[in-house]
Amino acid sequence: MQQLKELYIQWSGAAPVVMEKLPGAGSNRVYYRMTDGEGHSVIGCIGTSRDENHAFVYLARHFTKRQLPVPHILAVSSDELRYLQTDLGSVSLFDAIRGGREAGGRYTLAEQELLKQTIRELPNIQIRGARDLDFQNCYPQPAFDTDSVLFDLNYFKYCFLKATELDFHELKLEADFRLLAKDLTTAGDELCFLYRDFQARNVMLTNHTPFFIDFQGGRRGPYYYDLASFLWQASAKYPHKLRRELVYEYYNALKQYTEVPSPHKFVERLRLFVLFRQLQVLGAYGFRGYFERKQHFIDSIPPAMQNLRELLASATFPYPYLSDLLQRLTMLPRFRQVEATASRADGYKITDRNPYKPHPQDGPATFSKYDAQGPLVVKVYSFSYRKGIPEDESGNGGGYVFDCRSTHNPGRYEPYKQLTGLDEPVIRFLEDDGEILTFLDSVYKLADAHVRRYIQRGFTSLMFSFGCTGGQHRSVYSAQHLAEHLHSKFGIEVRICHREQGINTVLVKS
Repeated sequence: MQQLKELYIQWSGAAPVVMEKLPGAGSNRVYYRMTDGEGHSVIGCIGTSRDENHAFVYLARHFTKRQLPVPHILAVSSDELRYLQTDLGSVSLFDAIRGGREAGGRYTLAEQELLKQTIRELPNIQIRGARDLDFQNCYPQPAFDTDSVLFDLNYFKYCFLKATELDFHELKLEADFRLLAKDLTTAGDELCFLYRDFQARNVMLTNHTPFFIDFQGGRRGPYYYDLASFLWQASAKYPHKLRRELVYEYYNALKQYTEVPSPHKFVERLRLFVLFRQLQVLGAYGFRGYFERKQHFIDSIPPAMQNLRELLASATFPYPYLSDLLQRLTMLPRFRQVEATASRADGYKITDRNPYKPHPQDGPATFSKYDAQGPLVVKVYSFSYRKGIPEDESGNGGGYVFDCRSTHNPGRYEPYKQLTGLDEPVIRFLEDDGEILTFLDSVYKLADAHVRRYIQRGFTSLMFSFGCTGGQHRSVYSAQHLAEHLHSKFGIEVRICHREQGINTVLVKS
């Protein structure tokens, strides 16, 4: 630390008044916020690898010349083990979207816009950042190649797959690994900067603008890799509609910098990298969790396994033995305990259709933990309190009734008076306001526990009703979202009745 302080003195002419150690981020580098007497701060870094530090410093200076949103290097020690960089603040994208992540993937419009803003900026650093870049300065290697792919696939095999004690034929698996490695590295789309660790923690928000950090592991490689890393990160829990929109945003932004394949070919190739990334992260989770006994990584395995399960349900890969093995892996009892968000067949299809409206291509859920132990049918109503609570024709007493009138009412405003809770402007109003999301968070927890118990006991009927003043906005939104949530999560039949709107829909059992 003293040597870092001396570097600061050489740069500024005076010692820092405050030197605050920042929380660790899982690497061997140590960061300090160093502040002068006028409150101006910079970030100081102490690393243990000269080569890794050299890569970061070189890349940061190169990207700065390209006018990319990265921290500026202010000073570097002669041995390159310490350096100073501009302070981008303390708010990462990971922090800014915490609410949506903790709400199980129900991101507000403001959070979604931050994600879109970030993903639109990614091609800028990938394509423009690669121009005139000397990749020999990259660490630990200059390019994404077959050897690095095989290393990660074998990492998955030894650190995760073998730990499950699942039987497999090693030579057949190795043959498919080699085919996958060849497909990932021979398409001619590797002439860009592959960030490699592109995730929400490595995006800082300064004046609401995304800046990129921790790119020292970057190298020459295919742009698909970073997109797959970002959108299929297990802990992010991005819903399929949002993930599809982000792929679309990225694809349109990429077209501004380079020639791109057709949407169909783009998605087809992206799937290969999603598959590779799922195996790669499972290998890391297996090593950190099973061998180093770190609970955070063990907890990350079920959502990562669910991502893999959904991918296998939505795509066919030309690796028959690997595909069969992964299907068997996802069916192991220990991994079926995840409470899944079911996938759609077009889970990350590029489309320009309105994502807020139903579409014939939106197929039913393809997986559920609770696979029809009993013929439970759930009925969900929206209604107006002025016209009374809906009757329960089953004779079971009517179930739950939720009052939505405590939340902000879009019906009070002229632009929304002729719309319903199924229309995009009303959805945006309610989600931007946020009160309805907090309200539904409690409803989901109660409803999930009840549905789970009803399935276990073999019951056949359950009813939920949502009331508001006119049965038009808040109750319609709430009923529709609970219905879709229960159908997606449990795979059961859900009948929706928006009574005052005269709209009846059935979400069939999957």
